[in-house]
Amino acid sequence: MKNLLPFFEKLDKSYNDNTFVKITLSKPAYKSDGLHNVYIRLITLKDEPIFSFTYHYQTNDQVKNYTLEETKAVLSELLNQKFRIAILFTLEEDFTIQFSKKGKVSTRLASPSFKNKPPETHDNPKKKRAELGKYLNLLGITDEKGVVIPKMADKFRQINKYLEIIENLIKNNDLSKSANIVDMGSGKGYLTFALYDYLVNQRKMEVKVTGIEQRKELVDFCNKTAQDCGFEKLHFECNTIQDYTTKKIDILIALHACDTATDDALSKAITANAKLIITAPCCHKQIRQQLKGEAQESPILKYGIFKERQYEMVTDTIRALILEKHQYNTKVFEFISNEHTRKNVMLVGEKSSKKANKEFISEKVSSLKEDYGIKYHYLEKLLEA
Repeated sequence: MKNLLPFFEKLDKSYNDNTFVKITLSKPAYKSDGLHNVYIRLITLKDEPIFSFTYHYQTNDQVKNYTLEETKAVLSELLNQKFRIAILFTLEEDFTIQFSKKGKVSTRLASPSFKNKPPETHDNPKKKRAELGKYLNLLGITDEKGVVIPKMADKFRQINKYLEIIENLIKNNDLSKSANIVDMGSGKGYLTFALYDYLVNQRKMEVKVTGIEQRKELVDFCNKTAQDCGFEKLHFECNTIQDYTTKKIDILIALHACDTATDDALSKAITANAKLIITAPCCHKQIRQQLKGEAQESPILKYGIFKERQYEMVTDTIRALILEKHQYNTKVFEFISNEHTRKNVMLVGEKSSKKANKEFISEKVSSLKEDYGIKYHYLEKLLEA
């Protein structure tokens, strides 16, 4: 056992003198559990002073609260097993205790880093909208203990960013509690499950969510996972976006639907008069293939990589204009990149009651097509049909 008596004597004194500021634990002895450091501060909870521990893991933060005596016991465990450095910050001094790999103890006093105490309010850690529930384990994002698997950390961040976007969008839309949501091209269902869990279990909405996916093995897997989780109104259907038919869609989602599948999804949403359309366009092949071999006057289109990006922007700009023509307020912004593609643009349409100037928008679309020598945009053809 390491000699922590000097550290605890300083802690007791700062607590009794009301000069305690915080404690930091750093330099983990082992990195296998993903715990990087621990910050400890004093808060007031139910009119009682409590030490609040924030455990900073690689993928998330966890907060636990302890009394003074419990704090000493937890610190003993952490400093004997997990960390080599602890710094006690007070208004009078900074006291550092450090342990070598062989267990040798050294201490150091320094002038105080803080002149004032921080407010003793109970601030929650940054909100994670994806609760660490069963579905995350069944989808391979967390382990049996509910800890995010390191290689899935990017996916977990993507899920939380996605739910943050959804949260902001539904705030501004008058959606019924029984909204019908369709996720077209749902794949393994990471975002579909997260959306259902967030809306039904956290926001208490009685929504129905349907995932459309043409790979039967993924559909079977997702339906079984939904059943195992007790997600009664989450269902996956084996179908293509083109062949899926339904009269009622309140929210349509199509993230990274390949080739012209984004346009198929947009067409379904517009036809169903969806209140909210959320897409992350992918594989802008239709216009690129249409203009293959065509001479272009613009020097930007002379170089391959610039040509690729320009056609992406033109394709999505026309999509946005077509949405505006059908009374949607449109927004284009950056989304966290999917692990399988560098494309990270999100195109969102929110249904508006304001009538659109269809003639003016049609002129904009025509001008764009003329500038680039585009004969037609696939979404236009779908809507005309």
